[in-house]
Amino acid sequence: MSSHTMQNPQHSAHPPKQRSRFSRLMRELWFQVVLGAVLGIAVGLLLPSVGKQLTPLSDWFIALVKMIVIPVVFCVVSLGIASMDSLRKAGRIGVKALGYFLALSLVSMLIGLVVANVFRPGEGMNIDPSQLDSSKVPAAANKGFDGLEFVSNIIPESLFGALTGHTIIAALMVSIIFGAAMNVSGEAGAFLTKGIQALSTVIFKIVNWVMRLAPIGTFGALAAVVANYGTQSLQQLGYLVLLFTGTCILYVLVVLGIIARTCGLNIFTVMRYFKAELLIALSTCSSEAVLPQLIKKLEAMGVGKSTVGIVIPSGFSFNLDGSAVYLTMASVFLAQAVGIDLSWEQQLVMVGVMMLTSKGTAGIAGGAFIVLASTLSSVGGIPLAALALIVGIDRLLNEGRVFINVLGNVMAAVVVGKWERDYDPEQAREALHAAGQKKKKKEIEAKTPTAVEADKVDVH
Repeated sequence: MSSHTMQNPQHSAHPPKQRSRFSRLMRELWFQVVLGAVLGIAVGLLLPSVGKQLTPLSDWFIALVKMIVIPVVFCVVSLGIASMDSLRKAGRIGVKALGYFLALSLVSMLIGLVVANVFRPGEGMNIDPSQLDSSKVPAAANKGFDGLEFVSNIIPESLFGALTGHTIIAALMVSIIFGAAMNVSGEAGAFLTKGIQALSTVIFKIVNWVMRLAPIGTFGALAAVVANYGTQSLQQLGYLVLLFTGTCILYVLVVLGIIARTCGLNIFTVMRYFKAELLIALSTCSSEAVLPQLIKKLEAMGVGKSTVGIVIPSGFSFNLDGSAVYLTMASVFLAQAVGIDLSWEQQLVMVGVMMLTSKGTAGIAGGAFIVLASTLSSVGGIPLAALALIVGIDRLLNEGRVFINVLGNVMAAVVVGKWERDYDPEQAREALHAAGQKKKKKEIEAKTPTAVEADKVDVH
C-alpha cells in the first residue's frame, strides 16, 4: 500500500507541477495585467468596432480607484503624523520633500528643453495656425490656470468635505491638520488614532479587491486606444512620440538610475518590485490608480510610515517629473511647428511659469493642457489653437509621463526617507530581491524530486 502510494506521486509528479506553476502565475496581478493588455491590443486591432465600445471598462476601474484614493490618503497621512514623536518631524519631512520636488521638476524641464532644441521635432512642419481646428482643444485648456482658484480649491467648504470630494491636495491639507490635532490631543487623540488604524485596515482590504479588477480596466483601455487611434496619429507626429519616448527611457535609466544608485538600489530591481503598479499606470494612464498600492509596498520596502504618508500623496500633486519633461518639450515643439523661434530668455521664462502652474494639476481633466495654455499665453506669440496639434497623440505621450511620475515618486519617498533616517536599507534589499529569490526557489524545487514529494505531502 505504501509502495503504491510512493510510486503514484512519482509517476505523476511533472504534470501536476506544471499546472501548479501556471496557476500560481495566473494568480499574480502583474501577469493578469499583461494578459489583459495583450488581449486589449488584439481586440483593438482585429475588432476595432468592438474595441471602441470598451472605454467604459477603463473609466469604471479608474472611478473605483478614485473612490478609494481620498480615504487612503486621509488614513495614511493622519496616522503618520499622529504617531510622530513631534510635529517638527512632519514639518521637516514636508520641507525636504518640497525641496526635492522643486529640484527634480527643474531638472526635468531643462532636460525637455534641451532635447527639443537639439532635435527640433517640430521644425519643417510649417503649420498655419489659422487652419487649425481649435474646437479639438479641451475647454479646460481655454480657461487657463488661475492661481487664486487653485488656492481656493485647497480649502474645502467643510472639514470633512475634502474627504468626500475628489481633490487630493485638499484632502492632504485636511489630513495633515487632523493628524496634527490627534498628535497633541492626548488620550482623546489616542482613541481616535486606534479607530483610524482599524478604518485603515478595512480601507486597504477594499483596495485589494479593487486592484483585482485592474486587468479588466487594462483590457478596456488598450482595446479602445488601439481601436480609436491605431497608427494614424503617428504618421505626422511620430517623430515627437519617438523622441519623447526615448527621452523618457533615458530619464529613467540616467536620472532615476543615478538617484537609485545613490540610495544603494538598482533602478531595474525597483521597477521589477513595482511592475504591477507601473503596468497598471501605463495602461490606464492614471497615476492615482496605483497610489494606494505604492503606499503599501513602500512601507513593506522599509520606508517609514510617516515619510510615505507625506511624500507620496503630496508627490502626486507636486512631483510630476514626467509631466515636466513633456511640458517644455511640447511647448518648444508647438513653437517650431508654427514657425516661431523662441529665444533662450523666452524659454527660461516659460520654465519659470511652468514651475508654478504645473503644481497641483494632477487628477484634473486636461491638466497638461491647462499648464500649456497658461504658459503659451504668458510667453506670447504661440497661438492657443496650436494645442490642437497634439490632442490626437496626447494619450500616447501620456504613457511616458505617467510612468516617470509614478517611478519618480517612488524614488522621492526613498530619498526623503534616507535623508530623514526613516528608511531601512536592509529591509529594502530583502523586499526587492524577494521576487527573484522566490523564482529561483521554484526552479530548484521543480528540478528536485524530493521537493515535489514534499509538496504532495503538504497538500494532503
